Amino acid sequence: MDAATLGAVGTIVVGVAAAAAALIGHRGANAASQSGAVLGGYSTLVDNLQEERAQLRDRVVENERLLAAAYTELANERNNQAELQARIAELTAENAQLRERITELGGQPT
Repeated sequence: MDAATLGAVGTIVVGVAAAAAALIGHRGANAASQSGAVLGGYSTLVDNLQEERAQLRDRVVENERLLAAAYTELANERNNQAELQARIAELTAENAQLRERITELGGQPT
């Protein structure tokens, strides 16, 4: 091979190597760019999840407050119901005694 042929082959090899290096470098740049986009997207996703989690925690706190108020109201209603049932029992017993006394006095109970 003469010098011109070796020079031409050398130039072709250098050109192919430079093209390969450029292609690999371009892929690396794309990978870095995509990596940055992925990290940015991941950061946004994490922020959104943290915000949603905070909102859900606030809702849980509010629901707990409402639940406690509902239990308190239910307990008050049960107390009122128990008081009413006791009053009904007292009045029923008193009516029975009064009817018995009317009968003892010779009258007709209603």
